[in-house]
Amino acid sequence: MEDMTDLIVLTDEDGNEVEVEVVTRLEIEDMEYFIVSPVDSEEEEPVFTALKVVYDEEGNEFFETVDDDVEIAMIEEAYSVIFSEDGLS
Repeated sequence: MEDMTDLIVLTDEDGNEVEVEVVTRLEIEDMEYFIVSPVDSEEEEPVFTALKVVYDEEGNEFFETVDDDVEIAMIEEAYSVIFSEDGLS
């Protein structure tokens, strides 16, 4: 069986490359978000990060971490609705 996991490599603020698994992609109020989890995490519990897709002046796409509490709550709500509908929650 073919592995369908989407992996991407991100560069952190210190210039280190971090491989993450894309858990899901969400579209909320005309914004696109990715929920990712580090592949080589040493944490016992999974760590999830919400990334927002943003564009610079030239139209280049990049990720930005979501720090706004209201925006995080909106993402968490959408995520829980999606996964409870799938019977995964």
